[in-house]
Amino acid sequence: MCGRYASARKKHELLEEFQVEQDGDPDKELGADYNVAPTKNVYAVLSRVPDQAQRAVRQLRVLKWGLVPAWAKDPSIGSRLINARAETLAEKPSYRRAFAKRRCLLPADGYFEWMPVEGEKKKQPYFIHPADGGVLAMAGLYEFWKDPSRGDDDPLKWLVSCTVITTDAEDDLGRIHDRMPMMIERDRWAEWLDPGLTDTGRASELLVPAKPGRLTAYAVSTDVNNVRNNGPHLIERLPEADEPALF
Repeated sequence: MCGRYASARKKHELLEEFQVEQDGDPDKELGADYNVAPTKNVYAVLSRVPDQAQRAVRQLRVLKWGLVPAWAKDPSIGSRLINARAETLAEKPSYRRAFAKRRCLLPADGYFEWMPVEGEKKKQPYFIHPADGGVLAMAGLYEFWKDPSRGDDDPLKWLVSCTVITTDAEDDLGRIHDRMPMMIERDRWAEWLDPGLTDTGRASELLVPAKPGRLTAYAVSTDVNNVRNNGPHLIERLPEADEPALF
């Protein structure tokens, strides 16, 4: 699974990196977050066809992490839908409509996973990130939920939420945790985001696990265990003397 990640790039950097045409939330700018947790607001890149427009426009939006399906009675279900397994996207009622029409990219610097420490009752956190230092474009889905208790003119009437798609972790990363976020390589961004692509079979073909060596990992401080802790020190590599042998 993916239950925690880091996203420290500034909005203008993401607008440029993802060649975004429209800032979908110009009045919202998220600060650097080195301990992104479920239910937090996060940046998402998506493409939508604006009213009276002839084509889809790539946008950067602020969404809530934890997908709330349109049919949900209340938004509390979102805390249980932070991850969507790539293998069953087209089947699960919570995800299949979004998979066909509302796919997105969730930018990250990297993500955290915990590995049991042999002979001890604790787990060691690792920071997993692109080996080249680039952005990690995690595959995601987004959905709109209408709050029936609010009036149509209430700005909080609509909740837009998202989930991270996961896949099997292979090679050395699988030793840390058996699941990992599905990343979308740059040459597939446009097709993945295309709202005109409603064939889930074709969309599934775009979900290709990261190539061996594309991601790397190192041990970090257990400070990341507490969601209230934040700051760049959370992604700093442990001193060699304190780092568990893994790779």
